[in-house]
Amino acid sequence: MTTAGANSLGVTEKRSFPVAAGIFFGLGLGGFFDGIVLHQLLQWHHMLSNWYPVNNVENLELNTRWDGIFHSATYVFVLIGLFLLWRAAHGAHLYWSSKLLVGTMLLGFGIFNTVEGVVDHHLLGIHHVNETVAREHWPIWDIGFTIWGIAMIVIGWLIMRAGRWGKPP
Repeated sequence: MTTAGANSLGVTEKRSFPVAAGIFFGLGLGGFFDGIVLHQLLQWHHMLSNWYPVNNVENLELNTRWDGIFHSATYVFVLIGLFLLWRAAHGAHLYWSSKLLVGTMLLGFGIFNTVEGVVDHHLLGIHHVNETVAREHWPIWDIGFTIWGIAMIVIGWLIMRAGRWGKPP
């Protein structure tokens, strides 16, 4: 949704929600969830654990290093989101909308899960969602993770759309 307001010089400025900021926040939060919950707390997998199983110290160190690189990238996504939000808020009064914020963050989170799931789990096979279960169950977890990502994209898009048009999702 875009609204207009006049600045101190009488110039009309557009005020719109910074969608890209919400998407980058969602990408970062999706990565934080994956890295903190699945990699560290549950220890279901690490970044390269299917290629380098965590069955010795050397492989654990390699996986931990790549987990750190992964976490650093997700941190950069959050910083980009913060920068975009700050720039938009600093330049003009924003149209603040909870639906747009939640919708864009879900959209970014879902994009993260879907891309990470398709690329890392299905195409490259560098790790799988839950490597603690029997190997024949890995595809079920991977497919579920990807479906969860797609569902978040759809729900996020609907909420974002409702926020733009002022209609309930």
